[in-house]
Amino acid sequence: MTYQKFIREKEKQAVECDKEESAVVLLLEHVTGFETNKLYLQMNEEIPEDIVEKFNKIFEAYLYDNKPIQYLIGYCNFYGYDFIVNENVLIPRYETEELVENILYRYDEHFSGQKVNVCDLATGSGCIAISLAKEEPNMTLVATDISKEAIKVAKENNEKLGANVKFLIGDMLEPLKGKKFDIFVSNPPYIPEDEEVMSLVKDNEPNIALFGGNDGMKFYRIILSGVKPYLNKKAMLAFEHGYDKKEEMIKLAKEYFPTSKVEVIKDLEGKDRMTFIYVGDFKWEE
Repeated sequence: MTYQKFIREKEKQAVECDKEESAVVLLLEHVTGFETNKLYLQMNEEIPEDIVEKFNKIFEAYLYDNKPIQYLIGYCNFYGYDFIVNENVLIPRYETEELVENILYRYDEHFSGQKVNVCDLATGSGCIAISLAKEEPNMTLVATDISKEAIKVAKENNEKLGANVKFLIGDMLEPLKGKKFDIFVSNPPYIPEDEEVMSLVKDNEPNIALFGGNDGMKFYRIILSGVKPYLNKKAMLAFEHGYDKKEEMIKLAKEYFPTSKVEVIKDLEGKDRMTFIYVGDFKWEE
């Protein structure tokens, strides 16, 4: 059987089991050690039997044990870097890559060339903080999380990827006393507690990293109500949030930062996914 036929059969099997067919290529890359382009060069070659056996062992756990493929293989690619993930951290999503991209773009626009202190609240696997540190050497990163287990994973990723992020254990702003920052970023838990969540997510990923109170806005209130003492005179706050929370985010931002510019940014699917708040002396083109 060729790689191409094997992939098609397994994708069909995944769909029949109500699983993501994209997991097939991801898993095959894992068991072969091939990068995507090399794998596709093998499409007309016969797939070795030992690869089939290794693949099927993990694939069956994915299909029938309700385990995310990223936890089964132990990593997730985010912003071009392979991050260690396990049941103690949320699996990074592609929408969060867009948050990183937008922070870097707006850093270039408003802070270009300046050294800035950046804080990532509720860091989880460390994917945001580490990606920013790797991509922009002028950023000095501090990241916090309430979970000791999550911070352990984040530190492993920091060492593995050769970044220099400082990690602090504590609830949101609590471990930051005495520190000041130019940029705050957070992708906090934002799913409302009564919202239906697919079992693959709810039964595997840490609920502490998923749910954000009755309306999904709990942690934005905590951050925005308490962040002012930690801001430099010119500062930017960047949040990922639920696609249907645009109006709530604008209202909350204006409650605590009434004179600041607030920008809501759509993701690649056209959904209102990010809110940026600009505090202090920002220059805007008319």
